[in-house]
Amino acid sequence: MEFRPRNYGAEEEEHAIPRVPADIHPLSAPSSSQHQVDVVDRERNDFLDPLRRPDAIVADSGENLKDEKNSSKAAVKLPGKEWSSFRKFLMQRFSVSKMISISSMPDVLTKSGKVHEKSSTSTHLEELDNPEKFAEEGVKVISRQAYVSRLHELKDEITRAWHADDRVTSLKLSIKVARLLMDTSVLQFYPTLFVLATDVINMLGDLVWERIKRKAEFTEDGVLICSLRENFEASDICFDAKETCNNWFCKISSIRELLPRIYLELAMLPCWRFLLDRPTDSLQRLVMMTRGIADPLASAYCRLYMAYRAQELPPCDRGYLITCINDLEILLMRIPSTKETTDGNFSENGRLLVSLMEPTIEYLMNCLFSYQTRVGNVHLKLGLGRNRSELYGKFPCTSIVLHHLLKELPTELVNSNAVEILQLIECSNDYSFNQYLNFRLLGFRLSEGRSQIDIVNVVVERVIQVVSQYNILEEYLKVVDAYMDIVLQNQMDNYLNIILDGILKRACDEVVAENELTILQSIFVKLLTHFDNLEDIFALKNFFEILDVMHGSSRSIVNMNILNIATRSGCIHDPTIIKVLFEVSRALHDSIDFSNMREDDNQQSACLISRFVNMVAYGPEMERHLTFLVECRGAFGCINELKETLVHSSNCLAIKAMKDGKTHLSFVKSCVAFSEVTIPSIPAHVVQLSLYLETAEVALSGGLVSHSDGLIDSAVNCLQSLDLMDGSQIRNDVDGILSLILKLCSLLVLVPGNFEQGVTYTLKSILSLINSELRITPRMRTRVLCAIVSLSATLSQNKLPYHVNHEEILANDCLFFGDPTYSQELLLLSASILQDLFNYILQEPSQATRGIMALEACNCIASSFHLSHEVVPICSKLMETAKLCLGINDKYLQSTMKFVDEHLPTSSRAVSSIADSQTQEGLVRC
Repeated sequence: MEFRPRNYGAEEEEHAIPRVPADIHPLSAPSSSQHQVDVVDRERNDFLDPLRRPDAIVADSGENLKDEKNSSKAAVKLPGKEWSSFRKFLMQRFSVSKMISISSMPDVLTKSGKVHEKSSTSTHLEELDNPEKFAEEGVKVISRQAYVSRLHELKDEITRAWHADDRVTSLKLSIKVARLLMDTSVLQFYPTLFVLATDVINMLGDLVWERIKRKAEFTEDGVLICSLRENFEASDICFDAKETCNNWFCKISSIRELLPRIYLELAMLPCWRFLLDRPTDSLQRLVMMTRGIADPLASAYCRLYMAYRAQELPPCDRGYLITCINDLEILLMRIPSTKETTDGNFSENGRLLVSLMEPTIEYLMNCLFSYQTRVGNVHLKLGLGRNRSELYGKFPCTSIVLHHLLKELPTELVNSNAVEILQLIECSNDYSFNQYLNFRLLGFRLSEGRSQIDIVNVVVERVIQVVSQYNILEEYLKVVDAYMDIVLQNQMDNYLNIILDGILKRACDEVVAENELTILQSIFVKLLTHFDNLEDIFALKNFFEILDVMHGSSRSIVNMNILNIATRSGCIHDPTIIKVLFEVSRALHDSIDFSNMREDDNQQSACLISRFVNMVAYGPEMERHLTFLVECRGAFGCINELKETLVHSSNCLAIKAMKDGKTHLSFVKSCVAFSEVTIPSIPAHVVQLSLYLETAEVALSGGLVSHSDGLIDSAVNCLQSLDLMDGSQIRNDVDGILSLILKLCSLLVLVPGNFEQGVTYTLKSILSLINSELRITPRMRTRVLCAIVSLSATLSQNKLPYHVNHEEILANDCLFFGDPTYSQELLLLSASILQDLFNYILQEPSQATRGIMALEACNCIASSFHLSHEVVPICSKLMETAKLCLGINDKYLQSTMKFVDEHLPTSSRAVSSIADSQTQEGLVRC
């Protein structure tokens, strides 16, 4: 048995694919007008990235999306879905205690038997959130669950009475439910009561509607008269149906109390379509009736219900909504005068009352602006656009109404009336809503569109003047945050400096609270997003001073944004910028929770720090760069990904120093030593193995043979320490580990053999590991054995395929040229491998994989050895195994047979045939 001599240069030439220069770029767009165009012109003018669509298509699709968005926004939403969401919002926002205490208990609630008179015992007091508040004698207590259950029972009773044709009972019970809405003694519970009661009343209205509609379409005997179209008119309704409808409205009008009368008529509001061609005319009458409701909370929610029920009428003038909003504004202005305390501050009940009324204002505003109606003079009717002298008169705009008006106004209307809106906000400084929140909302609304620069200047200047009087940091931050985009987009640098001065002045003397940190984070992110380079950001006045007062997650997010900007465009060369970013990275590193590195934020922080370190470049000052890497290893030692980056950077520095040729060899040794010290601290053995091999290559390129030997020994030891060991890791990383072992084998071609340990010392170490570890898969074992055989055959050649690019290192083809013991040692090692190779292949459980493994081994053997009478039987057995597993027609098998046949000497063809027949007989016996 002997190795086959190889001429690598000739083989490469023989198998190289012929190359022909292309006339055009393969990714360039075809030209329809010219068949032959200059290559440069094509690449410049007609290049088309196949992963991108043409600009025209992108533009068209963007316009389509915009049109679809506008059309969907303009479309009228289903009131039922909106109302369902709104009801859930009300009940969730205003939650109440488990027990409800009321002064008088309606008889409609007593049927369930769950109402108790409050005694002085501690049993009932423990069920109340605030027992002292309800310590009065004679107060009735009912649980919230009992209240809700009783209303559900009433709903079922009304349904049963209706289906039993007892409609009088249904109406009476509905009136009793509506009367519950007159009680506002428990303010916090009123929204829940409103949702439950209107659910019952709605059901009655729907039942009446269906009854009258059936009378209009069918006779008493069930004979069809007509089918009403969706937009029917009163003239389409028969007399009997009209009479029934009129009768229901007469019954409702006879209800003594105003509030239940309004609610029940609103529940049956769509039924006016059976009597009137313009049913919306009744809305103005109902609006006037609501002015008779004295209680502001009950009055507000009654108007809310009116807005909801009116959506079931045909589209009409929304003037009634404006009247409702103006009426609510009057009610809100009366609250401070009746709810003031002795010190002039708004009472707790007053604030609660306003917060309870706020959803009604929000819903009315939404109804007013969410339909395709002209808003031409809506803003004038609501107070927007009046002269400044009028604004300080008797009728200022209430803050909370102005807030929701500003929230719903169209963007173009806000931009054109920004100064007038600002004047309204200045005049509306009442207890219903915090004024600074309206200044804040105006800023956000102006940021949605593009206003004239003179208008923007006036608004921003006045707002800065106002907020400069604020002493509370949170209020100041909330307002200036809303105007940051405007200031940055319009390059108002003077205002930006004023804002940053104001932030520092208010933040430096106190500990910044969590909610204030969130707003500061928003401001900093806007700054970082606006500027293109770090120099402009770091040059901002008080930037670092404000950054220093931040802490916690907000500080970390700002630091991450800074690093993200720093690492998104090329290398970082400026030493000052590098120093600043190093401190930013240190602060970010200190905030990482290394006990939970699986969290996205922690992983992202570690990746950003690693990317920053990787992008630092000191140019020709390579010693300074290596010092920087040493500092990073000390500062960020807990980030394993960074250690890998440090080794890569150190190796790159060494290669760069060798290319420059001006740096002393001691610097290359320092880089290699840095890598040698850093690699063992990385916990992942697979990463260690890869870095050891990479550093060994660098050491070889620098002529550091002793270093490379030590690194290869460390790589082999690392390979032995791999949890080849852990079955799960083998299954997960088998391809990666196999690739590294093959890389090690290819690297050994360059490494000069060791006279003391023998040329096959490292190969035997790998072979010992492969043979001793039982959990290595047969596929992996076979691939490694073939690699060792190929390496042995390569090392035996008189001329190696590649050499170290260093003149002082002698390759093995020079070092052991003509030494018979050298080739003999390699041959003995390969012979021992061939004895076991076939057995390992047979251990593979998958038949298809086993056949491919056999062909791979056969190709390896035929490429490495002369096909003598010792080798041919092995190849025959391998091909026969592949034939049984893959079939005779397999293309890989056919090409392998052809390859083996080409390398058989003519005198050995007979031997090959005999071996084939012997192999077949042996396989049949097995």
